[in-house]
Amino acid sequence: MVDNTVRDLLFTYKAVETGHFVLASGATSTVYIDVKSAMTNPELLKAVACAIAENATCDMVAGVAVGGVPLAVATSLATGLPYAIIRSSTKDHGKKGTVIGDVKGKRVLLVEDVTTSGESALYGISELRKEGAVVDTVICVVDRASGADATLKKAGVRLIALTKLDELVK
Repeated sequence: MVDNTVRDLLFTYKAVETGHFVLASGATSTVYIDVKSAMTNPELLKAVACAIAENATCDMVAGVAVGGVPLAVATSLATGLPYAIIRSSTKDHGKKGTVIGDVKGKRVLLVEDVTTSGESALYGISELRKEGAVVDTVICVVDRASGADATLKKAGVRLIALTKLDELVK
């Protein structure tokens, strides 16, 4: 699925950069997709949230800090569904834990800015499942088509990408 509005706005707000980059997965790339910075523009954030909302069949939305949090909040506002935040690491003070929000027994949609290997999404899925959530779908803004789909399938999760890297670098 390619959402042309989202794809076009990613260019408008300069989310696609070229150069030499080391990705979070450890892989290197000549193309960097900076969805986090681009989504600080409300026009893009709203378009992404609306596109995700069209595909959301869930009780709740969740995002892994940092990139997934604005997506989860915006999607929550677009759908009227509650959202959860998954911390990038366990907190050792206060209430502790990694998941903020009551996900137990709920079907939770995990949202991601960019998927490459799928490891960040797997982390989020694992943390949500530990708290009793049912997670069977991840929606990302951009899939780099570097293994995330296969990785998530092994975990019983379907990946839906609003656009793919090859649609951005034609």
